[in-house]
Amino acid sequence: MKSEESAFAGKVKSEEWKSEEYLHILQQGWGRWSHPNNLGGSKFFTLHSSLFTFLLFTFLLFTLLLVSCSAEQEFSTWPCRFSYNNQIHNNAVLASAMNSSSRGMFCLITESTRAGVKYLNFQTSDGQVSDPIPESAEESQAQFVLGLNNGIIIGYQTLNTDGAYGGFIGYDVQCPNCVRNENNTTNPNYRITMSNTGIATCPKCDRKYDMNNNGILQNGSEGDSGLEKYVAATSGPFGIVSVFRR
Repeated sequence: MKSEESAFAGKVKSEEWKSEEYLHILQQGWGRWSHPNNLGGSKFFTLHSSLFTFLLFTFLLFTLLLVSCSAEQEFSTWPCRFSYNNQIHNNAVLASAMNSSSRGMFCLITESTRAGVKYLNFQTSDGQVSDPIPESAEESQAQFVLGLNNGIIIGYQTLNTDGAYGGFIGYDVQCPNCVRNENNTTNPNYRITMSNTGIATCPKCDRKYDMNNNGILQNGSEGDSGLEKYVAATSGPFGIVSVFRR
């Protein structure tokens, strides 16, 4: 396994895949699946298959990240780093927004800490809320960055479905216009609220954004902008979801 890891890492470097985010995912995946406790009997082959799927998916995601860089200002430069394997957790609330057959369903992802344990929280645009999911040791060590201030939204749009991502998109939960107008990127608290129509509203400024159409602004003033978008991809409802800045 070590020789395979070295060979793969060497290939990544030789082809100049230098994204720190990609290497982070790569290391996390190898760390999880190559643990000595997982290398016995038929369990090894199941995990080896999962590892291959994980690496292939993240490789494809990184390719999409490179493509996205050519679209100037299309994706946000705000901080974001999140990769989650719902094949392990089987969370139905999160899965509902990772299903291409459920376009228009979006899921807010936040992180909380209780008694020193980190949890992920999932809430959909139609009001479904899951119990907090404790992060595994590997997930906690990954130090997820959920946007500008602990909140990202993912889902399949009903519009813009023919692009490289099939309409799957990630948004920051902060109202970008309030952030910029008050020049507050340190501890912003301008969280938009989702509705089951796909319209998100900022309770502070009452601006409305269409999450089904690239987060465009529906009202406001000249010079205002739409939601901050992140590169997002998923392998299916009970697969992997990854969200990154460009």
